[in-house]
This record gives sequence, C-alpha cells and structure tokens, in this order.
Amino acid sequence: MKYNERIREIREDHFLTQQKTADLLHIGQRTYSDYESGKTRIPVDSLIILAEFYNVSMDYITGVSSLKKEFPKK
Repeated sequence: MKYNERIREIREDHFLTQQKTADLLHIGQRTYSDYESGKTRIPVDSLIILAEFYNVSMDYITGVSSLKKEFPKK
C-alpha cells in the first residue's frame, strides 16, 4: 500500500475529516487532499506528526510494513 492510501485509511479509521487532519498539520485542507491523492508528496515532518498522533510506526504509515506497531515513545 502506498503512503497516500495509508494516510487516508488511517484518517478514516479515526473518523476524522481532511479538514481536522489538515488543522493538526497546520496546513490547508486542499494541501492535505493533495497528499492523500498522491498529487503532492507529504513532507517527512508531517508524516512524523501523523504517526505520533495515530500512534503507529513510520514503517506502517509509509506503507513499508503492514504491521501496526506503536510510535516509539520519547
């Protein structure tokens, strides 16, 4: 699964709108929509924020792994 498909799947699993997720990242809804559609690549720092927020590993959120491991604690 590609990262853009994964971030959409996770967002929908958490019953969040694109707007709510965009607000978390301090970006516009249209920009976030472009991330989910694959039109624009999501910056690594935004992926880290999402992985921490959803408590999933970077491997999972980027589609490298299908195992939902927790985000590493600081």
